[in-house]
Amino acid sequence: MTVTTTTGASPVASPAGPPPAASYERLAAAHPALRIRCAPPRTGDGWTTGAALAADPAALREMIDFDARAGERDYGTPLRPDVAAGFSLHRYLWPVALAFTLPWFLERRVPRLPADAVAIRRASGELRVQPVELTGLPDDPLAGTGLLRVVPDEAALRRTLLDALTEHLTPVVTAFRPAVQRGPRTLWGMATDDVVEGLWFLGSLLGEEDRAVAELAELLPGDGPAPFVGGAGFRRTEEMRTRTRVTCCLFYTVRPDEMCFTCPRKQ
Repeated sequence: MTVTTTTGASPVASPAGPPPAASYERLAAAHPALRIRCAPPRTGDGWTTGAALAADPAALREMIDFDARAGERDYGTPLRPDVAAGFSLHRYLWPVALAFTLPWFLERRVPRLPADAVAIRRASGELRVQPVELTGLPDDPLAGTGLLRVVPDEAALRRTLLDALTEHLTPVVTAFRPAVQRGPRTLWGMATDDVVEGLWFLGSLLGEEDRAVAELAELLPGDGPAPFVGGAGFRRTEEMRTRTRVTCCLFYTVRPDEMCFTCPRKQ
């Protein structure tokens, strides 16, 4: 494989393959229902890119309709249109956020993945991602090779992660807003929740829950930074570690007696 640099829109590559692949392999081993591959994004045959969702109302409607059908099948009742759209946005945000946060957590590397660099195939639980840049720390083995943009410390790497997430999510969140029928603060609260809860869940599967919780608390310590809303907000009860979600996912509209244990409606 030819080595490419991290400048412009060129995909990150190395003789051993794209660096985030190791994190995605650990994800597949821990959670086989979700698979992320370093590969050029695809469209058609059930695949869609984040950019297509942002720019093509038909692609967005197709994804929401997928979740409306799945919801009626799984819960035995039709979903309200706004609920189907909210479920669809959540089921995009949660796995896509992991494409960013897992390499940061496991490798101390942040891939830059604009909306056209990620494709999702909901029916099979697959993502294809093609980083256009990779950022890491001065002690990274790739520093100085042309494959890595270097930032000085962990605080700068956290800012890079939030910037990369914001770049990808902004057009997608904006496109979903009319269908979800919620304002920007609520939608970015949902994004905050999915960034936090995805890595929290995977951290627990990997046997590193305590470290995941600590690092998420540093990444999102409070209200923001903008456009993110709220923070990790972990706390301990007598029984378990928990948090209160920034937003309600509206699951109660289909199963009123089965609210999520992190639901803000329970507080």
